[in-house]
Amino acid sequence: MGEKMLLEMKGISKEFPGVKALDNVSFSVRPGTVHALMGENGAGKSTLMKCLFGIYYKDAGTIILDGKEVNFKSSKEALENGVAMVHQELNQALTRSVQDNLWLGRYPKAAGFVVSESQMKKKTKEIFDELNVKVDPKTIMSTMSVSQRQMVEIAKAVSYNSKIIVFDEPTSSLTEVEVEHLFKIINMLKSKGCGIIYISHKMEEILRISDDVTIMRDGTWVATRPAKDLTMDEIIKLMVGRELTNRFPEKTNKPSEVILDVKNLSGKYTRLKDATFQLRKGEVLGIAGLDGSGRTEVLENLFGSMTKDGGTITLHGKQIENRNPKDAIKNGFALITEERRATGIFGVLDIRNNTVISSLKNYKKFGMLNDKKMKQDTDWSIKAMHIKTPSQNTKIRALSGGNQQKVIIGRWLLTQPEVLLLDEPTRGIDVGAKYEIYQLILDLANQEKGVIMVSSEMPELLGVCDRIIVMSGGRVAGEVDAKTATQEEILTLAAKYV
Repeated sequence: MGEKMLLEMKGISKEFPGVKALDNVSFSVRPGTVHALMGENGAGKSTLMKCLFGIYYKDAGTIILDGKEVNFKSSKEALENGVAMVHQELNQALTRSVQDNLWLGRYPKAAGFVVSESQMKKKTKEIFDELNVKVDPKTIMSTMSVSQRQMVEIAKAVSYNSKIIVFDEPTSSLTEVEVEHLFKIINMLKSKGCGIIYISHKMEEILRISDDVTIMRDGTWVATRPAKDLTMDEIIKLMVGRELTNRFPEKTNKPSEVILDVKNLSGKYTRLKDATFQLRKGEVLGIAGLDGSGRTEVLENLFGSMTKDGGTITLHGKQIENRNPKDAIKNGFALITEERRATGIFGVLDIRNNTVISSLKNYKKFGMLNDKKMKQDTDWSIKAMHIKTPSQNTKIRALSGGNQQKVIIGRWLLTQPEVLLLDEPTRGIDVGAKYEIYQLILDLANQEKGVIMVSSEMPELLGVCDRIIVMSGGRVAGEVDAKTATQEEILTLAAKYV
């Protein structure tokens, strides 16, 4: 392969206390191509990228960019040298405008010292026109959707004339139309000779957009192949190291009597207009629908994190008011949110504190916290959830996305909920970790708990749930039996009130 490489990472190794995160990994990107990086959570994909960006200092190996050896000391230095990253969890100054976010730290100056608003607006508009992004540069970031904010992040990478752009799970919060737009932009960047590194768990997407695919497992390089020579089954086998015949565990739960009866639920200042449904003991109830259909709002209303406008919630035959999350927890509800980073984890705390934080009252003794019991329960959670971590004292932000999600599920299971509410529980998580989370959900149903799960992935809903209610335009458009329903049926209902 005598072809010139845009980026070459050779023999990269990185160790953390107790964990060999990368073991002699090599990875190259050809100019004008998309190179997908795949592997289970904790396989080392993010660590490899952090070594490229100078966020981590590599222990061994060399990085060659455009024929020159580089060792960036920070992501700022990487960016200034043409290596950019569009993160899954966006870190942006939300109270500032789009153009401020784009030029932060390098504002165009007029006469050498005054920030030139007009220059900034003009340059922003040029980039947006090139990318076909329809956003006013003056818009405040917090008022925009995740997908629009992501486009700003891509525009920022383009504004640095980046040679290498890393996309980390870029489509996890996007609708199909937005995904198509993103792919157009990626193809445009390819045609300019950019090298794109694409990290994703969505295999259909990988096979469609990539030229090359590299698969990692447990911190080592497994294979690099042309995308056109790979199938989904082969990718799974290389990632997991074994055949994964069943994507979903066997269902053994037996739904019985109704425990939760929800009538005409509607929310203030939200899209939720009217939701009526029931949940049975030992049942997994799915909520399907398009983005903006009110799926998440159903969970937030049940959990009291959104103001209810009307309707009744009856638990075990008794009408309850979950005015706020505290009431909801007292009444036996637990909510695992979609936005792990914003609303789920306490990044500065270790795993133990993140695990016990929602059930602290169980550890109080004479006004003191019982450290031994907290340690025991965290041990239980790490074992039960198969969390990959050096110790309980590891900061949660050092874990991979899938492992963070497992810590959060463990946290809420310790509150011993009657009704567990899950919003996109496997978003951005690999095949192996997904299977473990599905198993946990079914274990809960087998313990006669009720589970309500929102997901955008239809196969997941059909594979894990007993019944599925379909939301459309803030209302329940219908209900289907997961055993017999088809994706077409669900999509027809999802479009009912659009």
